[in-house]
Amino acid sequence: MPMEPLPDLSTLSLADIARLAAEKRLPPVEKWNPDHCGDSEMRIARDGTWYHQGSPIGRETMVRLFSTILRREPDGSHVLVTPVEKLDIEVEDAPFVAVELKSEGEGRTRSLAFRLNSGDIVTAGPDHGLTVRETPDGPHPYLHVRGGLEALVGRSVYYELMNLAMGEEGERVGLWSEGAFFPLDGAA
Repeated sequence: MPMEPLPDLSTLSLADIARLAAEKRLPPVEKWNPDHCGDSEMRIARDGTWYHQGSPIGRETMVRLFSTILRREPDGSHVLVTPVEKLDIEVEDAPFVAVELKSEGEGRTRSLAFRLNSGDIVTAGPDHGLTVRETPDGPHPYLHVRGGLEALVGRSVYYELMNLAMGEEGERVGLWSEGAFFPLDGAA
């Protein structure tokens, strides 16, 4: 079964993006509780590249498919899960990377939509928070995707966000999206 091509965010309104995100049906991985079966021998690198047995997975459709059965466990580990098996997968940072941004509106009426390297589209808001964590390497921005899974906001996308935020009025450097304010200055 071929996967649909990814839509071009630049040609869509945020209403179209929200409709596409709502139409996407993901498997109910949170309801599946098979016995643990071992290690998938897969790894998701910090840059979002998926590997199997040390080699990059070159087929984008395979990565997109695997991303739909990814789940974060209560202990923070990640697994690929189906109704009959559960396999460990190593995740170096976040399992997804936000690679594209679409912004509409200004100030409190702004909406921010992100395309992930998996093809998923996520609109920042109350259910999809945007946070910045200070690390030894500097600030790292993350977007909540689903069920404890996050996307690392890619560097170029983070720069776009900061450029938008610097043009906003306010006491803190940050942006509104879908009625929620997200500080981008890394301060708690």
